[in-house]
Amino acid sequence: MSANATEMPKGRLRQLIQAYRITKKGDPTLPLRLLAWFVVVGGIGAMAMLVLFNRDLVGIVIAVVFGLMSGLLAVLIVLGRRAEHAAYAQIEGQPGAAAGALQMLKRGWDVKPAVAFTRNQDLVHRVIGRPGVVLVGEGNPSRVKQLLATEKTKHQRIASDDAPVHTIVVGNGDGEVKLTKLVRHVQKMKKEIQPATQTAIMQKMKALDAMRPAAPMPRGPMPTSAKGARRQMRG
Repeated sequence: MSANATEMPKGRLRQLIQAYRITKKGDPTLPLRLLAWFVVVGGIGAMAMLVLFNRDLVGIVIAVVFGLMSGLLAVLIVLGRRAEHAAYAQIEGQPGAAAGALQMLKRGWDVKPAVAFTRNQDLVHRVIGRPGVVLVGEGNPSRVKQLLATEKTKHQRIASDDAPVHTIVVGNGDGEVKLTKLVRHVQKMKKEIQPATQTAIMQKMKALDAMRPAAPMPRGPMPTSAKGARRQMRG
């Protein structure tokens, strides 16, 4: 057996333990939550197997194994979600938090952090996908809305009629999107352009980006914490 084959499970186990410890700091009830999910889901799985199979020795063994696997799977899913929420809680309110969340978007999305910013660390990030161009602002709501309006005009001029330009303000106020719901909100937006148009828009935006100064993105764990939480659970 190769060294990589033995190191891989150990590495994943360490990641799980680390995710558990980090999440438990912000959620002391985590052990009870995980235990409850393990018992309930595992019990349901075991009972289902006992109904399907004969209640002899083989059937009982199958039920126990299936129950344990079902309970363990439930624990991993719940831990993954709780770890993700804990990561969001750590970065929420910090400059660059929305950029970190948007990095969790999978293939099919082009994410450009901090396409516009102010000295007060108000930021606008850009996402290009099937819904068109999505500008995401974070910071002081009044300043961000003004910054978004300016950026929308610039982006719409370049996108022309090929793609719509949407704006989102990240926050907890009325009309704002919470950080924890940002990625899902963007993913659920109506698809309005074709992949070929999306690629063309991305090429057009390079001209706009070339005229901008480099954005001083905040250093530290903010841009990657939320993404790292999901990576830890995937291994």
